[in-house]
Amino acid sequence: MDKQGQERFLSFILERVQEGKEDEAKEILTENFRKQDEGTFSQADIEEFLPKMISLLKPEKLEEIQAVVKQFSGNFGSK
Repeated sequence: MDKQGQERFLSFILERVQEGKEDEAKEILTENFRKQDEGTFSQADIEEFLPKMISLLKPEKLEEIQAVVKQFSGNFGSK
């Protein structure tokens, strides 16, 4: 994912996290983007990322985000 894509994904997610959880979500996403940029982002990172992010999301936005993350993770490794 390029920088522009990362920024769009970050904004998309941050709009859907619970109030007060934005900083925590941004920290998790920024770390994952750093690993992507370094080429060290793995399937294990995705599996660790999902439960953390799910706990930060607004419950009513969960289904929408799951679809986007599934698409994102499906594209992982197709570089």
